[in-house]
This record gives sequence, structure tokens and C-alpha cells, in this order.
Amino acid sequence: MAAIAPRESGAHGASSALAKLLYLQNDGYVGDARHAVHQADWIAGRLANHHGISDENNALKLGYDPVVRAWPSWLEALGVRDDLLPEVLVPGTPFSELDPQIARSLGLPATTHVAAGTTDGVAAFIATRADQPGDAVTSLGTTLVVKQLATQPIFAADQGVYSHRLGERWLAGGASNSGGAALLLHFTADEMERLTPQMMPDAPTGLDYYPLPKPGERFPIADPALAARITPRPAEDCRFFQGLLEGIASVEALAYRQLARLGAPHLRRVIGIGGGAKNDAWTRIRHRVLGVPVSVAEQTEASYGAALLALNGGPP
Repeated sequence: MAAIAPRESGAHGASSALAKLLYLQNDGYVGDARHAVHQADWIAGRLANHHGISDENNALKLGYDPVVRAWPSWLEALGVRDDLLPEVLVPGTPFSELDPQIARSLGLPATTHVAAGTTDGVAAFIATRADQPGDAVTSLGTTLVVKQLATQPIFAADQGVYSHRLGERWLAGGASNSGGAALLLHFTADEMERLTPQMMPDAPTGLDYYPLPKPGERFPIADPALAARITPRPAEDCRFFQGLLEGIASVEALAYRQLARLGAPHLRRVIGIGGGAKNDAWTRIRHRVLGVPVSVAEQTEASYGAALLALNGGPP
């Protein structure tokens, strides 16, 4: 794949859907299978009793080209069976009504529409109601994940940056190894809760940290040997903790600057999701470091985003 797939493809990497399909196909596990399906495709296919349908977001890592909206010819050079590849629709596009038997078993009207889905990450972004170019969503979980709405696709496979298509706009994103896992090396969740009120989020510590749980970084610095930078350590735990939070905020800011260098629009606002977004002091730190409005999403469940997608009949 690395030798044949173009640099801008979202299918690079040993864990991509394309890599999995090639493994299954080349090792004889495909047999008489008729369709390559993602989880969302399988569920929709069961509901409609109509398989072989996918969406532009799930199909991205199977090798689909969202720019020209077609399966690329280089898949043939990899030996991919084109008869396994699904028809690809815009996320949220209705393609069938419920199978009558399924409708009866679920107690739903037989006229209920089944629509093409999306990925959980895209659905979670839609749930925040971020809808303007420059709007961004940062997930503060075990790792730090950034996604920004753009007017053109952005791809940088060497940094794990790729773009999902959202109608005529694009959702560009990347993931850093920094985040909650780096914090848990030094403090428990209870300790962080105790230290938070002691911080002074509007008074920078001056510490220049790059917190990582172990050596290696993907984005915004692509360096598999990058070491964490967490020295010097002050004597006060609360100051050290604030320095770590400032460090992760600096990584977040660097990530958005890197997206801008790759072609993303000017950062307009950032909406936080994930466990770390609930920390008000950290939100104030991030607002100071990022220099744009930072808020916490009211809705973060992917199911809510999927419902909005279905309600609109496509990307908002």
C-alpha cells in the first residue's frame, strides 16, 4: 500500500480498512463473500435487507477517493477485488425503506427510511453543531485529537492527517499522543480533581512542557523517537500540574497551526469534548494559549450527530 497508494489517500497504515481487506483476501478468508462492509454498512444492510452500500466517510480508509468521488484505479494494482467494493453514497442519503419483516420485529413503520451512515468521529463532530469553516473540535481524552472544518481537503499521510468529506466541505484532523495518558503518569484522577482549584489558569507558569506518555509522537510533530519534555519540575504539585495542562494546550495550538500550514482556514473557535473538556480551569488555559473562543460541547454523543445527519438528509 505504501508503495502504490498516493500520499493523499486515507487508506495508509496497517490498521486501515484496506489493509484488513487485503489481509482477508490474500490469506484466503474471503471465500464466497459478496461484499466488503464496515460496521455501519452491515447494520444498515440488515435493516434494509439491501447490502453493498457504504458512505464517503467509512469508505475513506478502504481506499475511496472523496475528491473525485470514485474508487481509484490504483486499487487494481493491489489486487483488490472490485466486486467486493460497495456503492458509496453521501452520508445521510436515504437508500431504502426498512425491510418489512425487520419493521414488524422492531415495531417501526415499514415506510421508515434507511440512510447511509458515517464514522463515529464525524458523527461526534456533527453533534457539537460546529458548522462554519474554521470551527474546530478538540477531543481531550487519553490522546489529543483535533478536527477542523475546511473548504478544501488536507492530507499529510506522514503525520496521520487526512480529511473526511462533509458535503462540499471537509473535516481535516490529526491525533497527538499527548493527552490524558500523559497526565496519568504523574497524577491520579482524584489528585487532579484536588489540584485543579489550586491552579491560577490566568497566570502562566512559564514552564515549557511537551507531555507524552512514552517516546514517540504522530502529530503535530511526526517523530517516532520524540521524548517527553517535562523538566524542570517545580516543588509545588499544583504548579507542575498546571504546567502539564499548559503543555498539552501548547501541543493543541501547534496542531492547529500545523493544519493551517497545510491549508486549513483561520481558526475561528474551538469546541471541547472528552473528559478533559469538563475541567473549567483547563478550558481557561486553552483559551489563553489558543487565542480564540473555547467552549464545551453541549452534545458529544455520536448517536446525536447521526440523528442530525438523518434529520438533514445529509451533512449540515
